[in-house]
Amino acid sequence: MRTLALRLFLCSVALLYSASALAADYPNHTVTMIVPNPPGGASDINARLLVNPLAAALKQPVVILNKPGMGGAIGTAQAATSKADGYTILLALSVVVVAPEAERISGRKPPYELDQLEPVALMSSDPMLVVVRQDAPWRNANDFLMAARAAPGKLTYASSGNFGPIHLSMAMLTAEAKVNLLHVPFNGGGPAVLALLSGNVDATTGAPSVVAPQITAGKIRPIAVSSAKRIAAFPDVPTYRELGYDAEYYIWASIYVPTGTPPEATHVLREAMKTAVHAPEFTTGMAAQGLTVAYMDAPEFKAYADADAKRMIRIVRRIGKVD
Repeated sequence: MRTLALRLFLCSVALLYSASALAADYPNHTVTMIVPNPPGGASDINARLLVNPLAAALKQPVVILNKPGMGGAIGTAQAATSKADGYTILLALSVVVVAPEAERISGRKPPYELDQLEPVALMSSDPMLVVVRQDAPWRNANDFLMAARAAPGKLTYASSGNFGPIHLSMAMLTAEAKVNLLHVPFNGGGPAVLALLSGNVDATTGAPSVVAPQITAGKIRPIAVSSAKRIAAFPDVPTYRELGYDAEYYIWASIYVPTGTPPEATHVLREAMKTAVHAPEFTTGMAAQGLTVAYMDAPEFKAYADADAKRMIRIVRRIGKVD
């Protein structure tokens, strides 16, 4: 019995030593970045600006894997259940912290739980712009909201999925404005904008990086912004609060790893993120896209995400069950 116990002990020591040795050599091959949304949305834009500076900091290739579905939950679940070795990372939007609760409220088993993911760093934080087509009859937010009050449930807006950033930011506004819009979920921010352009819906919201090209092209018009203050890129667009509604929302992008990733690998990733988000290639690219760099290392980011989650979960509970 003692011999068996000794063998088991030695095997466990060997396994721990092997895992530590592998982590100390991290990274020694390609890192996969799961983006749980389709191309064209905020997460994909963030990912494509980050991938080269991060690869340079890690001294290994980083490849993007778009895995859309369920408002980001499918790709997030894949990342959460991936091998915790540092070679699978997740680029998540702010919805990552509320999706499990949203699924429970809707009577479904969440495809992942937040404790399956470990925060690495925050990289950006931006408000959402409410937009309508340039040829729409509503010249401003007040016109749009008055029309919505006059015809409850008739005006429509496209979102990136149930309880995603578009859904939550619009739900905050409509709850405060006491209007009823018909929510039409799509499979990402890019498809939501396409639905607006094609005339299938009356409005949508999006991060500046997603909607700015269409605004500049004169195809859509911004009528409100979810930030605390007006943004420099669109100084004539009023905030929710300026319109008289006590609501504020930011879509943030971040990097997570599966819980249990060796501390040595997580430390390397944290240092690499610090380098990457301050690299000129990244900061210049973010500025060109109208995105705001908002770096936080893991401890500060976790506190920020926890506080934001509490605020967003209140909105999710207000929305209630969604089929």
